[in-house]
Amino acid sequence: MHLEAPAAHAKSAAPVVSSGTYGSGALGSWQANNRVISSSAEVRHVVATDGVVLFGDSIAVQDGAALGRLLRQQLGTSFAQYSWAGQPTSAAVDAMAAWAREYGLPRRIVMAVGTNDIFDPPAFAAQVERALRIAGPQRTVYWVDVQVSRTDEPPAVQVADQRNSEWINLQLAQAALRHPNLRIVRWAEFLAARPERLHTDLRDGRHTTVPDGQNARNALILQAIRPN
Repeated sequence: MHLEAPAAHAKSAAPVVSSGTYGSGALGSWQANNRVISSSAEVRHVVATDGVVLFGDSIAVQDGAALGRLLRQQLGTSFAQYSWAGQPTSAAVDAMAAWAREYGLPRRIVMAVGTNDIFDPPAFAAQVERALRIAGPQRTVYWVDVQVSRTDEPPAVQVADQRNSEWINLQLAQAALRHPNLRIVRWAEFLAARPERLHTDLRDGRHTTVPDGQNARNALILQAIRPN
């Protein structure tokens, strides 16, 4: 597995310099940010053993290794990830397409992206459709919904972040109506069910706290993947 920089302090996108078209600002350059990318040998092993692959952003850079351990311990499944801090869904789907071409994909795919799409919410739906086309109907895609309201931004931006998060989640819900193999991991709903979780499980309005938020989010993913 290729790890660049400490995962516990994953960089986020570049600072917001304006409110942008949708009120959350603009996504800055992210290509130099922290990432965790499994080796070719690891990916091939996961595909051969029909394990689980994860495509994620900075939350997954921090939490992905713990999720992998949980999946191995609880389900006995292999695990690989392509997680890159700051990447939008389009870049994660690009990586998914590249892995599909080079290695193939297992039956279970976790998409933990969408947080960085608050800057351009209308672009999200097409990327969900693209991911489902790549996966095909025989694979299950588990998509973690998003909750962003950055506490280090002014109140008006926090409101826009929340509105744009809900917009992204609505598009995800609409996609699930069209694709029976799309399963939503309801992270935003889990946080909203008890408002104090926005403070105990998030450290800055978007990244999980460790261990509480990390454990809670990974448990939701495990619950979604676990056979009934």
